[in-house]
Amino acid sequence: MELIQFDREKKNIRDFLSLPRLLYTSKDNMEDPGVMKKFLLGTHPLSKYFKLDKFLVYDRGNPVGRFGVTAYPNDNTAYLGFYECADDDSAAGFLFDEAIKYCRAKGFSKIVGPVDGSFWQKYRLKINLFDRPPYTGEPYNKPYYFRQFTDNGFRVSEHYTSHHFHPLDESYRNEKYEKRFREFLQKGYRIESPTDENYDRIMDRVYDMIIELYSDFPIFKSLSREDFKEIYSSYKLIMNMSMTKIAFFGDKAVGFYISIPDYSNAVYHANILRLPEIMKTKKAPNRYVMLYMGVLPEHRGLGRALIYSIMQELCKNRLPSIGALMRDGKLTQRYVFEAVTEVYEYVLLEHIL
Repeated sequence: MELIQFDREKKNIRDFLSLPRLLYTSKDNMEDPGVMKKFLLGTHPLSKYFKLDKFLVYDRGNPVGRFGVTAYPNDNTAYLGFYECADDDSAAGFLFDEAIKYCRAKGFSKIVGPVDGSFWQKYRLKINLFDRPPYTGEPYNKPYYFRQFTDNGFRVSEHYTSHHFHPLDESYRNEKYEKRFREFLQKGYRIESPTDENYDRIMDRVYDMIIELYSDFPIFKSLSREDFKEIYSSYKLIMNMSMTKIAFFGDKAVGFYISIPDYSNAVYHANILRLPEIMKTKKAPNRYVMLYMGVLPEHRGLGRALIYSIMQELCKNRLPSIGALMRDGKLTQRYVFEAVTEVYEYVLLEHIL
């Protein structure tokens, strides 16, 4: 086994990008190679916030593993991510041994992973339901990765779930949520969907709420308004506006719920050949993925009202949905639990140095 640390060498970049194509099928490869290349070259909008050291593991000249170590100023935690590895205990053992030695030599106190550079990119490890097709936004990986992490000294530090909800129709009733919805409307709240014309202004409001509400999440790092809007500008192209809701009280945005159709991995490998598939899914989705939700703390109870507004849309469409990536202990994990059919699980892990 051989460990190579690289910078911008073309061969190493090609080998780094090739591993997902070797390990996954065309249906479950969830990596956007264009975005990944920007991280490797340091040209992604997030790259200015951290230093990324990139590594490849070779066995007899063939790439069998890869990882990156992300370092932030004034943070003694190393974030290990961009992880891919063959189903080979010796390769994984060598990779983690080298990663731990490198982080220890750099003076870090612990390693957290998997984190692909940033809270705003991809983090967490999927640990169950690998017989289900991956959904858009899911941090997907090979089933044996959890064993590779834990066999090499990592322990679970955080646990998350995604909930699959069965289809709803016009006969569905939830009196508690409906009552809460009507109460907030009577108090003068407005729950609206963005439009193509006001999308950029709405994302300004969402940025303010996310920075306030998500700041206590593990691995959260702030970013500028401009970089946030650049990263999420593409959502405008894939979002069905009716399935995203913003709550206002007076002129102030006080809550949000962001959903997109489930494109599986089509949007990560978009090209002229897949464009008809993407447009068809946007127009007639098979299910929705609820990605982000938040309510400012002084508007307690508004979450159920937002959920009800989304439920109304789902009843019209009669489609299943996924409530994505909720941290254990958050109220969102209990919303509409009677309609949950499956629970996906994810973890964040750490290794104390």
